[in-house]
Amino acid sequence: MQFEHSYSALAPRIYARVGPTPVANPRLVVFNRCLAKELGLDPDVIEREAAAMLSGNQLPDDSNPIAMAYAGHQFGTFVPQLGDGRAILLGELKGRDGVLRDLQLKGAGRTPFSRDGDGRAALGPMLREYLISEAMHALGIPTTRSLAVVTTGEQVFREDVLPGAVLTRVAASHVRVGTFQYFAARGDQDAVRELLDYVIARHYPEARDADVPALAVLKAVAQRQAALIADWMRVGFIHGVMNSDNMAISGETIDYGPCAFMDEYHPNTVFSSIDHSGRYAYANQPAIAQWNLARLAETLLPLIDSDLNKAVSLATDAVQPFIAQFEARFLEGMRRKIGLASAVEGDADLIKRLFATMQDAEADFTLTFRRLALAAEISGEQTALCELFAESSGINNWLRDWHRRLACDPQSVAERVAGMRRVNPAFIPRNHRVEAALNAASEGSDFEPFYQLLGILQRPYDDQPEVAEYEQPPQESERVLQTFCGT
Repeated sequence: MQFEHSYSALAPRIYARVGPTPVANPRLVVFNRCLAKELGLDPDVIEREAAAMLSGNQLPDDSNPIAMAYAGHQFGTFVPQLGDGRAILLGELKGRDGVLRDLQLKGAGRTPFSRDGDGRAALGPMLREYLISEAMHALGIPTTRSLAVVTTGEQVFREDVLPGAVLTRVAASHVRVGTFQYFAARGDQDAVRELLDYVIARHYPEARDADVPALAVLKAVAQRQAALIADWMRVGFIHGVMNSDNMAISGETIDYGPCAFMDEYHPNTVFSSIDHSGRYAYANQPAIAQWNLARLAETLLPLIDSDLNKAVSLATDAVQPFIAQFEARFLEGMRRKIGLASAVEGDADLIKRLFATMQDAEADFTLTFRRLALAAEISGEQTALCELFAESSGINNWLRDWHRRLACDPQSVAERVAGMRRVNPAFIPRNHRVEAALNAASEGSDFEPFYQLLGILQRPYDDQPEVAEYEQPPQESERVLQTFCGT
């Protein structure tokens, strides 16, 4: 597969050498041919060999399997050793675009970081990560991707007995905030420095020539995270478990555990069954991202300045503007969602009022913005949108002010509508649709609902009238109130 091994070339204490545990009866159930091509692979060859190779039973000769070490704050509590307890990095592939990407098997067996875990993964959560990561990619949001899911022919014991599977995950890298925390907590500054040099070479080469490279990386990571969280929130995405070990230094979305998309809008929406306090609720995500960045800053203090007080001051100055950076990116995205190409004072208040009206009426997040494009396209056509707001008069007042604002915006109607349709998806991974597809696959070995949903979500901004029912929010009996972590 022409693997490279830049991470396993680092100091041996930064990872553990360990191979996958063979499985009983591997079977390929979904394969991403387009991604294989992007990685410079022959999809016909890989698909033919995928069951054995991507289950861990028969690895490519040039693979060098390792498990990565990391720590992390989980729901605010520091855990000094986490690491890849069920994931094994085979190596890195340079794609057709020249970018190096990790190829990792998730659910590949026990590693030195498994603690009391079995190192395995259940089919449902692996299909969930495949489905939602590819949906996020289609939505234009930076994300890890999924190359394949292979069933193992073995059972996994959680609350229930479940079919096992291995996911092949592709990432710009798997270095996390928690990776830095692991070595900083041990006082291993040599490893922190080596890791920083690695991150600079792989992700932030412009930081190499900065006066303080560590500070330049911190600022760059903050900027990417501000853009990422703004992207999440513009489509109603809730990560659900924003622990510091789930924040990728690359700026990609990583680890699709109890994640979900909102139906009706409410800023305090939580789906994750393990988020009892709402720490990672929809509206809390920017503040949590900043909190995680502060944890990254702590690990870099000795590399920022030898004077601790000065280092703290410089790091604080780097992290402090994060909320303003996020708000600027979010406002920019929301202007596009409501059809504005220009920026004037009062836009933020107009958007805030729309959210307040949506909350009061419990209006569906995705349908509101998609139907707003219709209201922009056809003069006076607001019926479909207003149906989402029941008897709320607030939406009529808001629409009046919105039309006044549109009249001052330098776009033709056609340009505005086309722009709104490019950023307001018609189709998202509705929780009830996702659960139905995963249950069919896990409980009945019926993968057709999964394949159909995947195909729909790969074209989220297109009208697909033949599957228009997939645009709709759930009926009361279909609502998914909790999502669960696959571990």
